[in-house]
Formats: sequence, structure tokens, C-alpha cells
Amino acid sequence: MSRPPTTPVRMTPADLLALGLSGLRTRPVRAVLSALGIAIGIATIVMVVGVPASGRRALEDRLSALGTNLLVVQSTFDQRTHELPPVPEPAARMVARIGPVQRASAVANTHAEVRRSDRIPPEDGSGLTVLAAETGLLPAIGGHVVSGRYLDATTAALPTVVLGDKAATRLGITEVVPGGSAPTVWIGSRRFTVVGVLAPLPLAPDVERSVLVGWPAARRWLGFDGHPTELFVRAREDQIESVRSVLAATVFPENPARVEVSRPSDVLAAKRITVTAFSGLFLGLAGVALLVGGVGVANTMVIAVLERRPEIGLRRALGSTRGQVRGQFLVESMALSVYGGLAGAALGALGTAGYAVARGWPAVIPAGAVLGGIGSALVIGMLAGLYPATRAARLTPVEALATG
Repeated sequence: MSRPPTTPVRMTPADLLALGLSGLRTRPVRAVLSALGIAIGIATIVMVVGVPASGRRALEDRLSALGTNLLVVQSTFDQRTHELPPVPEPAARMVARIGPVQRASAVANTHAEVRRSDRIPPEDGSGLTVLAAETGLLPAIGGHVVSGRYLDATTAALPTVVLGDKAATRLGITEVVPGGSAPTVWIGSRRFTVVGVLAPLPLAPDVERSVLVGWPAARRWLGFDGHPTELFVRAREDQIESVRSVLAATVFPENPARVEVSRPSDVLAAKRITVTAFSGLFLGLAGVALLVGGVGVANTMVIAVLERRPEIGLRRALGSTRGQVRGQFLVESMALSVYGGLAGAALGALGTAGYAVARGWPAVIPAGAVLGGIGSALVIGMLAGLYPATRAARLTPVEALATG
């Protein structure tokens, strides 16, 4: 009497996943060593992309500190009247409404004389410029105070001044001692208290040689008419030319020709060339790292599948279908790839951060490199395990067992 044909047990995805992971649990040493090879390849990918990206960010930050996004707007003398045009008082606020503009602040020459004391005759002045300055000037010119403090809403309305670096040296006032007697200077016929001294300003040398007075104080005691003579504008680098093209008409719509706008810094052009060169370099390095890592992953997975053909023969002899055998090894290879990819991404991120910190760079971990590394490990592991698993699944139990 013939036996009825046996029906293979149907395996759910959860069963297939558990079966695939069992190979990793039963051979932990082999799994760790295999995942280590994958992890090294992915860590290489992340570091090869992350380390140069950190270096590029550090270079960009240094170049940006040189004023790559700074534009200076100045009014020019009218050749007929030999006077400066009356730039509107709210010019800085008008410029700040331009979309790509990030900061805008103004200064104005008060044409006042500053002296160290009232005993110095007015005709023997220091030769320094007295500028009316807005309270938001320092962020616009990349400046900071080395002693004391800068003008705020309160001190800008009082007879107080802040000295530029070179002006402080010439006046002999290089420090403001907290809690001590504040030094003073004379502007015109009035005493002004020094509340701060600025650090050197390579982006604004005119401000370095100036004495800064608050806008309201200059109006009250120095006869200032409120019209700015120079504006400092920070804009997005990718829109710097567009902003420059509309600045003159925005600042002085009556006669834009009477306003001069500086050209974008040559440093900006150098920065853009550097970024372009780095981008091409990163692409090439990432491609090489992906190729090397892919070969390592494929080699690891092919060996892992081929060495277990006897197990495949035994499972086929016990009734496993070809699809179940193929699925088991695909799940195992993909799981192994995911573990190795995650470990490699973590190692690569830690290595990149450590190297960047050691060099004093900002640590940049490109998300694309991390996700791409894990994704490539998964895809390459699946492709590497697909052919050997399919070929092994086609073997008869006798042929598969004979290979062991």
C-alpha cells in the first residue's frame, strides 16, 4: 500500500526569522568574526566620509570667520556738493527686511574730536574717529569685548563710550577694571565714561581706530543728525550676490549711485573652490570604501553559506523545502549584515568623533554615510547570500551531505 504524499509544514515569517537567527546563536564565535569583517568595512566607509567632512567643516568655519558673508555699504561724497548723501535713518532696519540678510547694523561719523582729558587743547586731538554705533554692531562685524562691556539699550543713551582696539592703545586705556574707577575721555566739551574695550577687528579696521558712542547719546550731546554713513550686512553665502545687487537701492532709493557696496570677499571664492574640491574628493573616497567594504561583506557571506552545506542536506532530508532552506540562509545573512552594519556604523562614528576632537575640529557624522553604510551592508549581504543559498537549496540531500 502506497503512503499518502507528505505535506511540508508551512513556516511563518516569524518562524523563518527564528530559524535564521538560530544559526547565529549556535555559532557565536563564527558570527562575531563574520560580523567583525562587515563592521570593519562599514566603519571604514563612515570614517572615510566623516573625517574629511569634519575637516571641511573646520575649514569652512575658519573661512567664514574671515567675513565671507559680510558686505559693507558706504555712502560716497557728492562731487558737486562735497557732502555725504542723507542715507535714511532706518537704513539698517530696511536692509534687515531683505530675506537672505541675517544681520545688519550701522555706524555714523559724528565728526567730533576725542581727547584723553580736558587739559589737552582741542586742536591737539587724538586723530581718532568718533562713531555713533547701534547696539547690534558687534555680531554684524564679528567682534567681541575683551574688557568691560558693550553698549546696551541703557548705556547707549548715557555719556558712555566703547573703545576700538587701536583707539584704546592710543588713548592709553586698554582695560576697564570691574568695580574700579572707570576711565574717562573727553568728546567735544563733555566727559564720557569708558565702559568697554573691543578685541581686534580684522573685518572692520575703521571701527578698531574709533571711539563708539551710543546712537541716542550721539544725538543728544554730539549734534548727530541720525543718518548712518556705513552699514555692515551679513547675508547667506549662497545669496550674497543677490543681496549685493539690491543693497544700494534699498539703502538710498533716491539715488543708489551715491552708495557703494563692497564686493564679496575673495575668501568666499576660495571657500567655494575648496568645498567643490572636497566634495569631489569625498565622493571618490566613499566609492573606494564602499567597493572594499562590499567585497569583504560578500566574501564573508559566501564562506558562511558554503561551509554549512551539510546542514542544508540534513534539513532537506528531514523534509524542508527549497524555499525554506533558501529563506533560512537569506535571513541569517541579512541579520548578520545588519549586526555588522550597526556595529561598524557605531565604530565609524566614534572613530570620526575621536579624531575630530583630537584635531580640534567640529565632529561631523554624515547621516547619509551611516544609513548608507548600514543599507549597503544589508543589500550586499543579501546579494552575497542569495546565489550560494539558492544553489545549495537545489542540491539533493545526498549531494549536499556528500560535500561535508
